[in-house]
Amino acid sequence: MANGPMHLFIPGPTNVPDAVRCAMNVPMQDHRAPDFPELTLPLFADLKTVFANETGRVVMYPSSGTGAWEAAITNTLNRGDRVLMSSFGQFSYLWA
Repeated sequence: MANGPMHLFIPGPTNVPDAVRCAMNVPMQDHRAPDFPELTLPLFADLKTVFANETGRVVMYPSSGTGAWEAAITNTLNRGDRVLMSSFGQFSYLWA
C-alpha cells in the first residue's frame, strides 16, 4: 500500500510519499534569474553522460513549455505554411 496523499502528476495519479513532498518544499529556482546559469552550467557534462552524447551538444531551454513550443514553431515553420494541429487539451487549443 502506498503512503502519502495522491496527486495527479500526468500521465497518471501517483502516490508521493510525505518525505519526498517535504524534501521538495523549497522555493523554486527562477529560470530567468541572473544566477540560473551558475546553477545549470555544471549539468551539461552530466547530461552528455546520461544521453551517451560525449562529443555532441546538449541544449537546455530555460522557459515554460509554451516558450519552448513557440521557439520550435518559430524556427521550423514559415508564415503561410500549412500545419496539421491536434487539439487534446487546453494548451493545444492556444496554438490552433
